[in-house]
Amino acid sequence: MLMIYMQQQQQYVTTNHDDGHSLLLKLSENDPLFHKKKKLLQLLGISPDECIHLKAPYTAVVLNSVLDQLLQKARIMTFNEVDLYFDATDVIQLVKFNNPRNELEALHSVLLLIDNSILSAKHLRVDVLQDLREMILDKINALGNKIRQDTVLAQNVSCDKETCLLQWGEGAGVQTKLDIAYVEGAGRGAIARENLKAGDIALEIPVTVIISEEAVHKSDMFPILEKFEGITSETMLLLWSMKEKHNRDSNFKFYFDALPAVFNTGLSFGVDALLELDGTLLLEEIVQAKEHLRSQYDELFPALYHDHPDIFPPDLYTWEHFLWACELWYSNSMKVVFPDERFQTCLVPVAGFLNHSINPHIMQYGKVDSTTNSLKFPLSRPCNAGEQCFLSYGKLSCSHVVTFYGFSTQADNPYDVIPIGTSSVFYLSE
Repeated sequence: MLMIYMQQQQQYVTTNHDDGHSLLLKLSENDPLFHKKKKLLQLLGISPDECIHLKAPYTAVVLNSVLDQLLQKARIMTFNEVDLYFDATDVIQLVKFNNPRNELEALHSVLLLIDNSILSAKHLRVDVLQDLREMILDKINALGNKIRQDTVLAQNVSCDKETCLLQWGEGAGVQTKLDIAYVEGAGRGAIARENLKAGDIALEIPVTVIISEEAVHKSDMFPILEKFEGITSETMLLLWSMKEKHNRDSNFKFYFDALPAVFNTGLSFGVDALLELDGTLLLEEIVQAKEHLRSQYDELFPALYHDHPDIFPPDLYTWEHFLWACELWYSNSMKVVFPDERFQTCLVPVAGFLNHSINPHIMQYGKVDSTTNSLKFPLSRPCNAGEQCFLSYGKLSCSHVVTFYGFSTQADNPYDVIPIGTSSVFYLSE
């Protein structure tokens, strides 16, 4: 299941003065790591509520100094639990470059502060803030070039179904600067059609294209399922998709046609593959997951298709079809926040082709823009034409990624774990 919209844990305050401009990155008290971060800032001699003053003369040296101060604070403010666990032992290193994700988040925190300052700067020369903004963008571009991955497209592989899906999507209001292609070693991926800059919207999906609870509520199975004790909306959607996949008149026909017949996640591993994993954490996770899903299936069937064979045809609701649908929702669904603050698990056609990376291009997504009534995927770093565009599925261990997504990360995974004893886990650092 893909990660949700990342809420900012900073507050941005700007103040104009006759002799300059004050910039404040303020750590939000709503941040679950507020007290740890505040303590670290104080250990480093950085006041959580202290403004950084931008005064004349506005030389490159002065602007670099201001930017460095802002970044030192922003790096700590954008730390996650894993960053704090490993880096808190080296206080001096905390204000320096730690990892690409933290650096990119810190840069965008400062960029948002500067953008807010430009909007509110009534007396200060806006060109100075623009210079500071260009310096931040230069740093984002330099970081993007440093962590950029080469993309090698597979040859002689048909993308007819994917092309039909894109054409259907664009006809339904999808706006995309991405194509779908097969990538060597990665399967299908989203490829930039043109050179894209940080801030560009790579993909925009109207709400009408998103598969949400509304689809189930409109179906003939909802009156039956809503009376089924303990069933969740996610399970209802899963059952709906098992049947909708075979509906030739479905509004989402092109989406279902483009889905693979087999997902090849860990949940589909055969006996030989599982024997090779004997004694590993991965085997334990796969076995537990399949046992849970089998138990869930047995609670639903054969009861549903015995009582309502016209709504739940037995040939469509086998264990194998149920497992396929589970893999679909595990590997392709997203948590989406709608304008009325509803928080739903959804399938988002086209967006499902965006593959995972621990150094993604897209870092903030999952919240519907109430103005356009669409889901937007803005770039946090540049993506060149022909390059695969990545997002992040979340802070996931390698065993979780293999079990529910069917691949393993190529780079070191800071969220990987190894078991210690019988109940503890230990995070592996970068």
